[in-house]
Amino acid sequence: MTKYLNRPALLFIAAIFINTNCHSGSKSAADGAAILNEASKGPDTNKVATNALPELNADHSANTVPLKNMFGINAYEWNFLENPGSPGDRKHIYEDNMKLVDVFSSMRHYLNWNRLETTKGNYTFNPTNNGGWNEDIIYQRCKQDGILVLADLKNIPEWLQKTYPASSRDDDNAPVPYGQNLNDPASYADQARMAFQLTARYGYNKNIDKSLVKVDGSKRYPGDTPNAPVIGMGVLKYIECGNERDKWWGGDETHQTPEQYAANLSAFYDGNMGKLGPGVGVKAADPGMQVVMGGLATADYHLVQKVIDWCKTNRGYKKDGSINLCFDVLNFHLYSNNGDVRVQKKPTTGIAPELSVSAAVAKEFVSLANSLPQKPEVWVTETGYDINPESYQRAESIGSKTVLANQADWILRTSLLYIRYGIKRVFYYQLFDDHAGGTTQYATSGLAEGIKRRPAADYILQATKLMGDYNYIKTISADPLVDQYKLGNKTMYVLTIPDETGRKANYNLDLSGSKKAIIHTLKIGADVMDSRQVDVVNGKVSIEVTETPVFVEALN
Repeated sequence: MTKYLNRPALLFIAAIFINTNCHSGSKSAADGAAILNEASKGPDTNKVATNALPELNADHSANTVPLKNMFGINAYEWNFLENPGSPGDRKHIYEDNMKLVDVFSSMRHYLNWNRLETTKGNYTFNPTNNGGWNEDIIYQRCKQDGILVLADLKNIPEWLQKTYPASSRDDDNAPVPYGQNLNDPASYADQARMAFQLTARYGYNKNIDKSLVKVDGSKRYPGDTPNAPVIGMGVLKYIECGNERDKWWGGDETHQTPEQYAANLSAFYDGNMGKLGPGVGVKAADPGMQVVMGGLATADYHLVQKVIDWCKTNRGYKKDGSINLCFDVLNFHLYSNNGDVRVQKKPTTGIAPELSVSAAVAKEFVSLANSLPQKPEVWVTETGYDINPESYQRAESIGSKTVLANQADWILRTSLLYIRYGIKRVFYYQLFDDHAGGTTQYATSGLAEGIKRRPAADYILQATKLMGDYNYIKTISADPLVDQYKLGNKTMYVLTIPDETGRKANYNLDLSGSKKAIIHTLKIGADVMDSRQVDVVNGKVSIEVTETPVFVEALN
């Protein structure tokens, strides 16, 4: 989660230049579009910078990313294992909650290092010595249900905190023993050993020296089931190194410069190219495991460039001439609001994603990624909206639309936005409220409540069922936004007003070649959308477009 606190020294923020050229009220639509602005008497809030508008009719068919990849969620062990009807049972999946998790295509697991290594060198997974969680069953069930897991190994364990003076102990401290050099990859060896053990157990490589795989086999109490070493369970393909290491809040010991984080990543990735010895680093356990850079709180691509530059200097080049990078996936966090996290401009409210800096930031990251021979994927692993009206990250109530309904609109539109700009995965924060009824930012961002979906999860489920396997092809109109998706010979259009005023428009969608179409509309509380078949007249269908996406399926 991104925080906004008063801190004058920004240790991890590069100088950036903000393009202030924007336009207000400028509309761009495809030829033949009939736009009827029903909010013409009120102010038009569509102030998207021209450099952030989608390029019309640009072919993205080579970017074969299904829409469902834009529907990930952040979650914790207790979201899977805490059954109120069976307190203390952390060995079995709580099926009512699992139905909620199954709405999403992927799950980012906030995996606290302290749960796995409560005492130094003693690794536990099933059960964990801290909390008694069964990590095995969570990952196995996610694989069984077709849910991709990103394990985010974050925070530092209590034994590492205790190396610090009492006044500066914090589980967000940089993952090094107190007093060690943050610029030296060797200082991060403890965390890199933990990453090796995690990868050895849950990765796909079974050809690992068994003497390097260690667990704490002691019993916590009489009759306890002790941990047993397991190699290559084949349930995990992605692991993330820390979380928001570019933080500007917190004590001095929590901060890392880009170069220090690069040294951290190098140890985590492959034991600093094997220099830290056997049993250290992700790639030493499974070369196929993908290392995801810790999500950047500042959403500043310049920091990634600094990590790349560090790799050039300290890791050199591969035989093919490419930089020997210490990450496989780029990753940033960004919550759409009227502030700008890149320059610490504090927001006062959440806003529609198209009106925020989200598109511009996505373009920056994807452009940087595509400039590298490896062309690493770019993910957004935290985004979302609160529902509490006192949070500065709140979704607003618009007209007769409730806050929950508008949260659902903006969540779905966030996914539609990011796929346009080449983002490969999105994970929402988070499954349940962090603090139900809380007024602070991110306290009420949950997409479920109790054992029921909130409307945002309804929309995600419905979009997934309708067209989760469809690929984004192109955008043919900017206002209303009209996106084309395809799956084989099937074509789907998604139409949305990119605003937050309750504006509506009529759009004549060209469906030449089709005699009929199906209009699919989202429905709160339902598993599937409402659908109705219409005739195509003179090659066109007239669609009323609102700020809630509508889906039009061309029938061959």
